[in-house]
Amino acid sequence: MNVLISGAGIAGPTLAFWLGKYGFASTLVESAPTLRTSGYVIDFWGLGYDIAEKMGLLPDIARIGYHMQELRIVDDGGRRLSGFGVQLFRELTGGRYVTLGRSDLSKLIYDRISGSCEIIFGDSIAGLRETGAEVHVQFEHGGERRFDLVIGADGLHSRVRNLVFGPQDRYEKDLGYRVAAFETGGYRPRDELVYTIHCAPGRQVGRFALHNDRTLFLFIFDGGGEPGAHGAEVQKALLRKAFEGDGWELPRILDALDTCNDLYFDRVSQIRMDAWSHGRVALVGDAGFCVSLLAGQGSALAMTAAYVLAGELAISPNRPQGAFRRYEERLRPFIHAKQRAAERFAEAFVPRAGLGVFFRNQVIKTFRVPTIAKIAIGRDIRDQLELPRYHL
Repeated sequence: MNVLISGAGIAGPTLAFWLGKYGFASTLVESAPTLRTSGYVIDFWGLGYDIAEKMGLLPDIARIGYHMQELRIVDDGGRRLSGFGVQLFRELTGGRYVTLGRSDLSKLIYDRISGSCEIIFGDSIAGLRETGAEVHVQFEHGGERRFDLVIGADGLHSRVRNLVFGPQDRYEKDLGYRVAAFETGGYRPRDELVYTIHCAPGRQVGRFALHNDRTLFLFIFDGGGEPGAHGAEVQKALLRKAFEGDGWELPRILDALDTCNDLYFDRVSQIRMDAWSHGRVALVGDAGFCVSLLAGQGSALAMTAAYVLAGELAISPNRPQGAFRRYEERLRPFIHAKQRAAERFAEAFVPRAGLGVFFRNQVIKTFRVPTIAKIAIGRDIRDQLELPRYHL
């Protein structure tokens, strides 16, 4: 079985890892010239954490990750308005919880497959044509090749989804926010192991101290009605327009934006589809069911889906449509629940009105009482799915 996987983020390399365990030959194609390094930090727990353990990644994750102590919300003068300690999350996850860079996790998984499968950077899929027992794939630069299966693991803006299932706007549910992130060196102050947030109606910026004297800034703001922002300069201008009148450290943060050469910028959206496969082509991760940044588990869900898809294909390699059907039946209710939770959370996380910001801060203050916090967020933290066991 020769499988082409489009996308070298989280889902694609995880799928290649597990397919390799089951004797499949994988080819990974990535449109970027190298592994991506921009992005944001993620809170990593649940089923994704369990799969990382099965892959032998936990020692490296512990080495490069952050054991965050506090989420802190501050006012224009930097004074604490609200927040809570994250010990609660460790209790809810049995201590299996860590914060790390999304691109760092991607590299750890990539290093596990490097040398064991074919990897193509700087190319992408231009066309797909299925003919019975194989798929003819036309690459942008590499000519045409044939594969038994094609898997789209190429994110929110999936090329595979567009070619096989149709335009993105059929499936994208825009939650109305935009997200941007960048890193800079030598920024002060540094609040180690504290995620510090400054909020205003319809927008917020977070600051987090990274290793090697780097600092990450994460912006989320109301982008309703804004046209698509293409190109770094246009995106930077949009950020300045949204945040230039705010207090706290925003003037210095926006000054640091001037020297940024690697800005992450995107919509906060979900992908909702009636089917994740068609013929010999399937989707995994954000390509098929993006839950959005606000769900907090996109990377873990991508790893979970890749693990299940590989396991189901191993059960019936000569009947991939049956494997695709079982993969979807196992995961669809679980994924839909995560999407609904993220949609509920969006307006509460970045309220669009001043009264909403005040009310949100008061609610977060109550999280210092563990019983209240467990009632409020415990259901969404715990993964209500039993991970299948597949035999190698």
